[in-house]
Amino acid sequence: MEPVTFSESGGIRYLHFGSELIQGAMRIRDPDEIYLEYNQQMMAWLLFLETRPKMQIAQLGLGTGALTKFTYRYCPSVTSTVIELNPAVIVSARTMFNTPDDGRRLKTIQVDAKVFVADPTNHHKFDAIQIDLYDAICDGPSASSLRFYRDCFQTLKSPGVMTVNLFSRHKSFDINLNNICEAFDNRVLLFPESHDCNVVAMAFKGPLLEVEWQDVSKRAKLLEQQTGLPTRSWVKGLSQVNARQESQLRI
Repeated sequence: MEPVTFSESGGIRYLHFGSELIQGAMRIRDPDEIYLEYNQQMMAWLLFLETRPKMQIAQLGLGTGALTKFTYRYCPSVTSTVIELNPAVIVSARTMFNTPDDGRRLKTIQVDAKVFVADPTNHHKFDAIQIDLYDAICDGPSASSLRFYRDCFQTLKSPGVMTVNLFSRHKSFDINLNNICEAFDNRVLLFPESHDCNVVAMAFKGPLLEVEWQDVSKRAKLLEQQTGLPTRSWVKGLSQVNARQESQLRI
């Protein structure tokens, strides 16, 4: 297991795996805020799925608990299952990054994410999956095979949405994107690249989604008012960078 280390600068606390590379961040005065742009975008399933009682979200990779804390605060009807292999990350999320302890709405499982999604007992169980799996080298996701993404597809309910953090300037990007497209029958959208070279991919399962962007924008405006996420800018980015989606979202 990689060693877990920390640093602080300008009111921001950072998580590292034994190197200077950043694995997550938290604004100390606002621990429930999602500080990093790509982390924010991994909540984009909210644009297409209404939260409701008994809704199940799986988060593969805990990091600083940014997604966990945000969901816990702003989606009170949702139950989150967090998958994290490194026990030190689980401890640090709770002691250094204000992540809630497990309870009725939150469960943390220490297991390899590939094993979790391959387990048939977890199939057709989750409405959304958020994947942020990186090791100390940070040169690409630590789970990227076609088998892995097919298992993720099986783990989703229908309809369901998967968001994945990819690293755009590495050979792993094309490998992951091709495997996601094959596993999800090309029903994939990409966000514009963020300043730190991260690109979030969003994949869909279930009936054909056909909606006017102006309707997505209305949903985004409501979410921005409720959560503070920059959701209206997401709509513009998604409509502009994805081919054949400029006038209407059809996926």
